[in-house]
Amino acid sequence: MNFELTDEQIQVRDMVREFAGREVAPFIQEWDAKGEFHRDVLTKMGELGILGLPIPEEYGGSGFDYVSLALACDELEYVDTFLRVVMSVHVGLNSLALLQWGTEEQKQRWLVPQAKGEKIATFGLTEPNAGSDAGAIESVAKRDGDGYLLNGAKMWISLAAVADHFLVFASVDRAQKHKGLTAFVIERGMEGFTTATIKGKLGVRAGNTGELAFNNVRVPLENRIGDEGEGFKIAMSCIDQGRFTVGAGAVGLTRACLDASVAYANQRQAFGAPIGKLQLVQQMIAKMVAGHQASRLLTMQAAELKNRGIRNTRETSLMKWYGCDVALQSADDAIQIHGSYGFSNEYPVERFWRNSRGAVIYEGTREVHTILQAEYALGYRQDKPLRCPQPPAVGYEDPTALAAG
Repeated sequence: MNFELTDEQIQVRDMVREFAGREVAPFIQEWDAKGEFHRDVLTKMGELGILGLPIPEEYGGSGFDYVSLALACDELEYVDTFLRVVMSVHVGLNSLALLQWGTEEQKQRWLVPQAKGEKIATFGLTEPNAGSDAGAIESVAKRDGDGYLLNGAKMWISLAAVADHFLVFASVDRAQKHKGLTAFVIERGMEGFTTATIKGKLGVRAGNTGELAFNNVRVPLENRIGDEGEGFKIAMSCIDQGRFTVGAGAVGLTRACLDASVAYANQRQAFGAPIGKLQLVQQMIAKMVAGHQASRLLTMQAAELKNRGIRNTRETSLMKWYGCDVALQSADDAIQIHGSYGFSNEYPVERFWRNSRGAVIYEGTREVHTILQAEYALGYRQDKPLRCPQPPAVGYEDPTALAAG
């Protein structure tokens, strides 16, 4: 692997860094404290091409690779997690799914405006009673003439109150469990479809999270993605993409914890010297350095496999699991280094901790990834060695490939 960034990748990194530093960093503490979501930030991301970063130019995107996507997620989450969440649900969980699974007509209808930032998209799998166990989904799509009637609810959906397009999953036959799942694109404004915002979140307070409700929503046949019963493998392929963006973002969050801790440790005096001179403080900072570098390398490995069209479920699971655990530990240590100030919102590290706590739950819990990695090592789980120009469209039939998304 060549770890030297290309000129194009550097340009993407610097562009995203400049945008986040200018448009969000000066205001994020206030937005987070007030729980304010600013829709205009998404508009600006669309204008810069960030929302279509890995989408081919023929579908309105910028045509950059997965390393560039990882760098963008890193820079966005360095400023705040809500920015990376936009990339996860709009790009990773929705647009890349349309690129892989959608028909040409569906790509023109939904993917092109999403890549251009003209429409905002999200993903709906998790329900009040179904998270990691996707086969337990209770939403039902009943065939009705030339379409379906959709009933059910989704929970913990990012951008629920602001998205235009929703890639959701429902069962056409609950007796079949995961084999009955089917994917649909729901559009805001469909009769019987409503959304609501969830208040009182621990973290990602500057982001929008909510609920979806379907009451006899008539869904045209042309809004179905793939065939009936293909929903589970479509969802799992989406989760692979979403996990990648989450893991890449965690690298940026760890870096933010490290930079904040180094700055504070050099400034804060105790016992007649900067606290950075104290060995136990140095130990915490050293852990951040090691964790950041390991997370970054795992991310680059997964990105390289994606660029080459090689199945990467195992590698992406590892980079997401490890990177998110490192970010959470780094944020916890950053609060410790800041002492009492770390316990207040005068400094950003308490926000880093609150934001990092969620990532060890969504896109596959820590426990799910632990099982996945152990089963790969023990030989209980094997992926088909597929090579293809886009993320593989087969090989996700195993119902134990659990994910909360």
